[in-house]
Amino acid sequence: MGRLDDLDLTLKLSRKEEAARLEAGAVRLAQLRLALGGQIGSGRIGPPLLVVFEGWDASGKGGAIKRLVHPLDPRHYRVAQFAAPTPDELRHHWLQRFWLPLPGKGGMAVYDRTWYGRVLVERVEGLTAEEDWRRGYSEIREFEHQLVDDGTLLVKFWLHVSDEEQLKRFERRRDDPLKAWKLTDEDWRNRGKRDAYTAAVEEMVAETDAERSPWDLVAAESKRWARVFVIETVVKRIEEHCRTVGFPLPEPLPVSEDD
Repeated sequence: MGRLDDLDLTLKLSRKEEAARLEAGAVRLAQLRLALGGQIGSGRIGPPLLVVFEGWDASGKGGAIKRLVHPLDPRHYRVAQFAAPTPDELRHHWLQRFWLPLPGKGGMAVYDRTWYGRVLVERVEGLTAEEDWRRGYSEIREFEHQLVDDGTLLVKFWLHVSDEEQLKRFERRRDDPLKAWKLTDEDWRNRGKRDAYTAAVEEMVAETDAERSPWDLVAAESKRWARVFVIETVVKRIEEHCRTVGFPLPEPLPVSEDD
C-alpha cells in the first residue's frame, strides 16, 4: 500500500466552516507575507517562499492557488505555470526554465506544475529515456537542496482525488461552456494510464520526500477541504520555518467572529 492509499478522501467541510477557516488563514497569510517582505514588523527581509503544486488533472490545483493568493497584494507574489517545454527550452538543461521565476529573499512564488514532470508525464508517456528520468530523482533532490540551503522555504503539494471523482469533474467541465476549454483529448487519454501514473507518483514521493522539503499530500476529493488545508499548511510552514531560522513574526491579528 502506498502513501496515496493512506489519505482519507471522505474529509469534508461545510460551506460555513470553509469560509471561516479561509478567512482566518487569509488574514494570517497576508500578515506573514508583509512581514517576510519587510513591510511590517522588524523591517528585515525574510526568507524566500516557494509553494509548488502537483496533482491529478481536475484535482483543484487552480482553485487552491486562487484561494491561496487571494488575500495578497499582487505585487507581492508571482504565479508561474509550466507546460511542455518549448523548442528553445529543450536546448538547455531541463531544469533551467524552473530557475528563472524563483523568488528572491523576501519574495514569494507559486508554481503550477513543476520539475516533477520529469518523473511523471515524461516517464509515463515515454518522452524521456528511462536512464534520464531515473537520473532526474537525484537531480531534483540536488536542486531542492540548493534552494533550501540558500534559505528558501519550499512547500510541496500533491492534490489527490479518486478515479471516480476525477471522472465526475471531467464530465462537469465537458458540459460547462466556460470550463470546457480546460479539458483536452490528452486529459481523457491520460485517464487510461491511471495505474502507471499512480506508480510514478508513489515513487516520486518516496524518492523526493525530505526533512527540509517534505511532500504534503492533500485529500482533495472535497475542494473545500483541500483549499483550507493548503492555506493553513502554508501558514504553518512559514511560522515553523521562521522560528527555526530566528526570523521574528508579528503576533496573529484577531479575526472577526461575525457571521
